[in-house]
Amino acid sequence: MAKFTTLTSRVVVMSNNDIDTDQIIPARFLKVTDKLGLGSNLFSDWRYNADGSPKPEFVLNRPESQGAQVLLAGDNFGCGSSREHAPWALTGFGFRAIISTSFADIFRNNSLKNGLLPIVVDAKTHQTLLEILEEIPQAEISVDLATQTVQLPTGHQVTFPIDPFSKTCLLKGTDELGYIQSFSDQIGIYEKTAGN
Repeated sequence: MAKFTTLTSRVVVMSNNDIDTDQIIPARFLKVTDKLGLGSNLFSDWRYNADGSPKPEFVLNRPESQGAQVLLAGDNFGCGSSREHAPWALTGFGFRAIISTSFADIFRNNSLKNGLLPIVVDAKTHQTLLEILEEIPQAEISVDLATQTVQLPTGHQVTFPIDPFSKTCLLKGTDELGYIQSFSDQIGIYEKTAGN
C-alpha cells in the first residue's frame, strides 16, 4: 500500500450519520477477492440510477468532488458488517482519509490495514469544518500523520489519535505482514540460534 505521510486535499462532504458498510459497498459486490474496480461501485445504490446512469445530484458524481482525497462523514461512519471491501472501495475511488466524530471499530481497523486513515475529531471541529466547506466548497485541508494533525482552511490545527503500530505501518506504506517481513534477517538469525 502507498505510504501516508502528508496530504493536502479538497474535501467531499457526506454528513449523514450511521453510514453503514452496506451503503458504502452493497453486498452484491462482495464476491470479488480483488480490490481492482471496487471504487466504481462505491455508494452504488446512492450514486447510480436503476439503469446504471450516474445521478448528477449525488455528491461523488459532481465535478468538484473529482480528485478530492478526503471524505468528511457524519458520526458512526462504517457501522454494520465487517466487510474489508468498504475501505477497498473508498481507496479505489481515491480517498486517503476520512474525518468523522466516530468510526465503527471493525471499519476503523480494516481502514488502517488498507492505507485509509480514519481521523476522529471532536464535534466542535466537525461542525466548524462543515460550516467552512458549505461556505467555501473548494477549501483544502492538510493532514500530517507524523504529527497527527489536521490543519483546517482557517489555519487552525487539531490533533487526532492513532495507535503507534498503525501509524508506523501507514508511514512506511506496509501492512502487518510486510512489517513482520521487514525483520526477516533477525528472524532468520533467531531461527538458526534458538535451537542451540
